[in-house]
Amino acid sequence: MIQEKIVDVRLPYPNEKDRLVRVYIPEHEENQTLPVIYMTDGQNLFEEEICKYGCWHTREAIREEFQKTGKSAVIVGIYNDIPRKRARELTPKSIGKFQFPNLMAKIMVSLFLKPEGEIFDNFIINTLKPYIEKNFPVKTGRNYTAFCGSSMGGLMSFFTGLNNPDVFSMAGVFSPNVMMYSTEDIKNWVQSKLTKNKTFLYMYVGHGNDMEAQLYPAFEKACEAIKEIYPEESLKIVIKQDGMHHESSWEPVFKDFLHDFLTKNH
Repeated sequence: MIQEKIVDVRLPYPNEKDRLVRVYIPEHEENQTLPVIYMTDGQNLFEEEICKYGCWHTREAIREEFQKTGKSAVIVGIYNDIPRKRARELTPKSIGKFQFPNLMAKIMVSLFLKPEGEIFDNFIINTLKPYIEKNFPVKTGRNYTAFCGSSMGGLMSFFTGLNNPDVFSMAGVFSPNVMMYSTEDIKNWVQSKLTKNKTFLYMYVGHGNDMEAQLYPAFEKACEAIKEIYPEESLKIVIKQDGMHHESSWEPVFKDFLHDFLTKNH
């Protein structure tokens, strides 16, 4: 039996020296390979003592799922720990034009938010994923590969999951910041990504604090539009009235997402 561990990896990232990625490998048999979940905000996934804003406790979630079902997964956490840079790299520009609630928001976004989500997506697909599959005990193929994130990371998970349906069988879209795009643009973009393979969208939002309440209306409209064109069997929408915009609320939702991923396809 090989004991669990976390391995730090640094990989080349466009326009910077490198990017820290942390890989959690749970306890497993020698020569055993496991499904893999790629996640944004790797700085908040594992050890509570080093998390600035809160911890997802993904290691504990994996152990708990293994105790219940005998299934587990490798977690690949990509660091997005510089606030202004995080906003840029987790915001794709190809979903649609930005919309702004007021002039000040337009000015602030124009000055500080240069969307680079497509660059991040390319890093995942062409740099990170090949490296992980070559160097860690992960299964290959879309049925064994998922993506997950929250807030801006939820938006990025939405984008990357749908942009790469042949790569990811499931995307955890938690509290996504979709209010920057019109519902029509979101619907049209999703329509353009419909292929034979449909990424299962696990979409979640709460309503328990101001930030989640701000995200909720756009989330609700986006979900209604997506339901018109997306297969019902490939979509799960979860709304928790007491859910906050915080890791403490995303933690239990992740457990449900993890269970669905590990039991749905394998």
